[in-house]
Amino acid sequence: MTAGSHIPNTLMIRKLESIFPLFDDEKQALQDLPVQVKAFKVDQDIVSIGERPSHSCLILEGITCTYKLTYEGKRQIMALHVPGDIPDLQSLHLELMDFSIAPISSPSTVGFIQHEDLRRLCERYPRLTAAFWRETLVDASIYREWLLNIGRREAYSRMAHLICEFLFRLNAVGLVGGDTFNLPVTQTALADATGISSVHMSRVLQALRADGLIKSNRTQVTVPDLEKLKEAGEFDPRYLHLEKKKGAA
Repeated sequence: MTAGSHIPNTLMIRKLESIFPLFDDEKQALQDLPVQVKAFKVDQDIVSIGERPSHSCLILEGITCTYKLTYEGKRQIMALHVPGDIPDLQSLHLELMDFSIAPISSPSTVGFIQHEDLRRLCERYPRLTAAFWRETLVDASIYREWLLNIGRREAYSRMAHLICEFLFRLNAVGLVGGDTFNLPVTQTALADATGISSVHMSRVLQALRADGLIKSNRTQVTVPDLEKLKEAGEFDPRYLHLEKKKGAA
């Protein structure tokens, strides 16, 4: 399943509903929120470190990443974002961006929501303030899990864990078909997200396929046995704080 055919605001509503119960009037208010849609090329910054944006971005199609660079230009991907995510909600309160966000898959489409519109929305519907606050807290929970993943798990387990996370997060917004989902991300990007080399990432993916934990082609991943993959990745979905359990999630 793909995100391209969905009304932009619907994905945002699905994401928020997966972590926070919404009333009908709140969903309608989110549906009515003005969103400016723009397409981006792979690795073209949506927002860059040091900027002071007047809007937040809603991921509509494709996979994007939060990243930082060393002085030598080496990239560390610190988070991956799926359709429905608003990865820079913090810019509502922290004016200066301390990271960059860019697409790592094609096609990639982003919706921009003006901060002024978000603030008016939250003033009129106080529970939506709590919903957005919960989203930022869940992001922080994911950051903590990623720190453990990169710092203490072996490469094989890191990638198994990341695939499980994608499955659960995409399922929460209705973008999983059975046990298959789109992951149009290069091995280089996956390596930057897991702190290993591209060559090592190739070996890890080969090992996961050889062990029957995943099946994959250029853009799709199938998980034949989720429980075995969860065991290999030491994956416990509690850190995602999903309110609704849909299918695998």
